Amino acid sequence: MKYFQHLLLAIILMSCSNKDTKPFDLQGHRGCRGLYPENTIPAFIHAIDLGVNTLEMDLAVTKDNQLVVSHEPYMSAEICLDSLGHQISEDSQLMYNIHKMTYNEVRLFDCGSKPHPRFPDQVKMSVSKPLFTEVLDTVKQYEKLKGIKPLKYNIEIKSLPQGDNLFHPVPSVFSDLAYQTILSSVDLNLVTIQSFDFRVLQYFHHIYPEIRLALLIENDLTIQQNLDSLGFQPDIYSCDFTLLSRESIQQLHSSGIDVIPWTVNDPADMKRLMDWGVDGLITDYPDRFNKLENE
Repeated sequence: MKYFQHLLLAIILMSCSNKDTKPFDLQGHRGCRGLYPENTIPAFIHAIDLGVNTLEMDLAVTKDNQLVVSHEPYMSAEICLDSLGHQISEDSQLMYNIHKMTYNEVRLFDCGSKPHPRFPDQVKMSVSKPLFTEVLDTVKQYEKLKGIKPLKYNIEIKSLPQGDNLFHPVPSVFSDLAYQTILSSVDLNLVTIQSFDFRVLQYFHHIYPEIRLALLIENDLTIQQNLDSLGFQPDIYSCDFTLLSRESIQQLHSSGIDVIPWTVNDPADMKRLMDWGVDGLITDYPDRFNKLENE
């Protein structure tokens, strides 16, 4: 009887030890949007240099079924110039629909030279939206060059019901394309799929259960209401950080769900959330987190 008691105690202690030593997951939002043009290879490389654990990025799909790293499924007037270097008006930006363009057309747009009104410290450069495969290949080469361990990826499938077959494929087609690309290029253990579109997460949960899933939330519903709508327990609850409290984090942890909020840019917010016990955070400024850690 004592043997089983001792064995149970050992298992509990090992479990507690593993929990305590789990590394904090610092994620570079769209690379490091506060410092370099978002969702570009220079932004991802700089984020790696700043020591992030995970590269956070978004996917769109071109007319010729190429996965492009882009937050919007169109050329945003806020960050992009057209193929001739001209300004894009907000009224016309939806006309530059990535899903209606080939990648050869997409790559002609400059999405790094235009000053960003919300990120004045961002380095400006002429740069296009990269292919997802190009990002994966470049990061892999950089890891080898620097002799560092493989980065993790937090990949958002950008879709909405009203955008199906207009700005992106339906969730099953979009998800299959993303999964097959990931499968051929990255260790699946390094990948999390995130989405605000519950349909995407439900599809991955059913068809590709080996993939870690993060539920993105920006609504005012309760945690339980969101989980009930999803229909299963995700690996990660990733909400706007202002929606969290110490109690809500404890509630999620008690269900075995990690908490990684977005987008946390103020060091005071970073510190408070870490004190509350979040498992990581997504930030435009990994450098600010580093300064906080070194204080």
